[in-house]
Amino acid sequence: MSQKNLSKFNPDCRDCPRLASFLDQVALKHPDYHARPVAPFGDDNARLLIVGLAPGMHGANASGRPFTGDHAGILLYKTLFEYGFSNQPESVSRDDELELFDCRITNAVKCLPPQNKPQLDEVKQCNHYLRAEIDALPAPAVIIALGKLAHDAVLRLLGLRLSAHPFAHAGMHLVTDDLCLIDSYHCSLYNTQTRRLTPAMFGDVFRLAREVLAGEVCSPGVHGSRR
Repeated sequence: MSQKNLSKFNPDCRDCPRLASFLDQVALKHPDYHARPVAPFGDDNARLLIVGLAPGMHGANASGRPFTGDHAGILLYKTLFEYGFSNQPESVSRDDELELFDCRITNAVKCLPPQNKPQLDEVKQCNHYLRAEIDALPAPAVIIALGKLAHDAVLRLLGLRLSAHPFAHAGMHLVTDDLCLIDSYHCSLYNTQTRRLTPAMFGDVFRLAREVLAGEVCSPGVHGSRR
């Protein structure tokens, strides 16, 4: 890790024809939306990298900042604040003076996909950006994957078998000697409303991340979460 700028983010990337075409349509319908690839957000020297799947239509795709503008960001930014990773508990817009400390947020796919479902070839096409973000992490470091698709994207780009590291909420995986992957259910509206993911369960994930960053061992397995 710690190899900077292996694949610099391109805000004008159009490498995925289906996504580029869809963003063109969205921009026409919503001329005030960002409607472009969404850059990572946070501390350039962070030891914690949070990986989501892709920008949401009325969230990051509109605001230009990951998890900003829709329901998915409410619990995320509140929890980041509670665990000392930010200076305020809300992310409202790109000019709201929010700062992240020792934390960076990105998506496996940088562009809004139709029906919020990127195709596998699009995930692979975008992998070089995520690879660069992971390679830039100092050691030791932690990745929190929000949802199975983000979890799978991280494993694939690291060349690891999915079957060897099954997704489970609050599951920990030592994916390299100095990199710990921690899984979480996605903080989506559906998951929070159905209580598949509660604030306590989400907090458990960030508690585990804090413990690893403080020097505790990344212990593979599922670490029971409160409901």
